Amino acid sequence: MTFRFIAAALISAFLAACTVTKIDRGTYIADTSHRATSVDSRVRFLVMHYTEIGEARSLDVLTGPHVSVHYVVPDAPPLEHGEPVVYQLVPEEMRAWHAGASEWQGTTELNAASIGIENVNLGPVDTPQGRAWQPYPPAQVDALVRLSKDIVTRYGIPPTRVVGHSDIAPQRKIDPGPLFPWRTLYGAGVGAWPDEADIARHLAGRAPKSPADVKALQEKLQRYGYAVATDGVLDDKTRHVFSAFQMHFRPADYAGNADAESDAIAAALLDKYFP
Repeated sequence: MTFRFIAAALISAFLAACTVTKIDRGTYIADTSHRATSVDSRVRFLVMHYTEIGEARSLDVLTGPHVSVHYVVPDAPPLEHGEPVVYQLVPEEMRAWHAGASEWQGTTELNAASIGIENVNLGPVDTPQGRAWQPYPPAQVDALVRLSKDIVTRYGIPPTRVVGHSDIAPQRKIDPGPLFPWRTLYGAGVGAWPDEADIARHLAGRAPKSPADVKALQEKLQRYGYAVATDGVLDDKTRHVFSAFQMHFRPADYAGNADAESDAIAAALLDKYFP
């Protein structure tokens, strides 16, 4: 489905909703002439994934009985009338089963409140030289930017609610991985990113990899949205959260350590989005 077709369908649905005041549903009539104003959208988050398998197998699995997602972005999207084509598997107004047990900014079970995008990507691949990550090709990134920007614009999704599966389920997920184009998305108006000047200010001369206070970093990440304890203990669960955060905002090093640069990035994000 092209973006032009999606936009036309949304406009048609909106016009129909504005002109029809009575709907015959077979056994009763629904009068829609009185509209409530105390409402908001079901869609409050946008969640990014990778498939770990190829396109054909991804579409087979994601249209099966156990898991689903709203959109799949191919690694080589075909063009139609010069526009990239992505697959829409679930209507946006319906819940897809893509997030599982999850939490972000106090909301749990994000399936009910999000749109999910699966990107065809193998993720981590073990080679004789060690683990490598499959990059996201430029054509795929272009399609993802177009799709994501359309979604966040239509639903008014704030930057801090554009997240990865690893952000909302850090104890069990690592997708969309360290090569995901978060900064490119930010440059297009999708998602959050810290300002370099604020990072430098919060580093305050500290070496980027010097140790940081675990509890202070836990508190910053909890305030930003992560489900993390604030007990000052660098256990496996906290390391998973730190690693997810670093994979998103500092992918060059996502070992899960509490270091000064991670602390400064977290502080810069809070300055920018939660002053």
